[in-house]
Amino acid sequence: MTTVKIAAIQMNSGEDVAANLTRARRALRSAAADGAVLAVLPENFARMGKRESDRIAITEENNVGPLQDFLAAEAARAKMWIVGGTIPLKSDDPKRPCASSLVYDADGKRVGRYDKIHLFDVRVPESEEAYRESQSATPGTKPLIVETPWGMLGVAVCYDLRFPELFRRMASQGMDILAIPAAFTYRTGLAHWEPLLRARAIENLCYVVAAAQTGTHPAGRQTYGHSMVVDPWGAILAQSIGRPGICSATIDPAHLKRLRQQFPVLDHRRIKTVS
Repeated sequence: MTTVKIAAIQMNSGEDVAANLTRARRALRSAAADGAVLAVLPENFARMGKRESDRIAITEENNVGPLQDFLAAEAARAKMWIVGGTIPLKSDDPKRPCASSLVYDADGKRVGRYDKIHLFDVRVPESEEAYRESQSATPGTKPLIVETPWGMLGVAVCYDLRFPELFRRMASQGMDILAIPAAFTYRTGLAHWEPLLRARAIENLCYVVAAAQTGTHPAGRQTYGHSMVVDPWGAILAQSIGRPGICSATIDPAHLKRLRQQFPVLDHRRIKTVS
């Protein structure tokens, strides 16, 4: 199998949905023109409001709505797979939609949906920052693995990154590439973003493509940025820093296969039960 290029889209989303979609469209088309076959948008790419609950205003029915139409249309136009960051999809609780990451293939067909499992209910140490995502979102329950032309694609979102058992589960299902849409806070990102991404790549011997929000958002919230592509040995192949933009790198499925044969750490596991 030949090498392929994958891309992470870094954004500074605000409250204006139309403006955010324009920026996302421009970045996706630029990534496709540069040869990317897969692009990942960040968490909350369509809207970063002043409050977590602001997502309710753009909540869509499953399979119906302008945000889903946007993702399908852009994937089909670019002939490129897209992991659509997160958008709010209705749940059984009208005040707590799911934070859903949708995967579209190069024909614009939706081939996967992942609902964020771990919700960000924390008080950031040594700061006044506090978040209670569970008040405005319903958690998912199931990991997602999707077959692509370049290997098995796993999807997780932001705070999920801190729970290695989720990724072990996906590795046991054959994950080759891990997509992480995120909106890490500046403080937690500065401390943990890079080591967490590199750890997930190393321990699961997989490529990681992480798309992040960056900069200052409504109400002064700051996100860390530093979107990146990491190889299975933990090397950073490409990275964005503070500004919105595109971070892309070439990955080699044949190299991944050889590495797993030469360094079969996944076959050496002695404790394999994950509840």
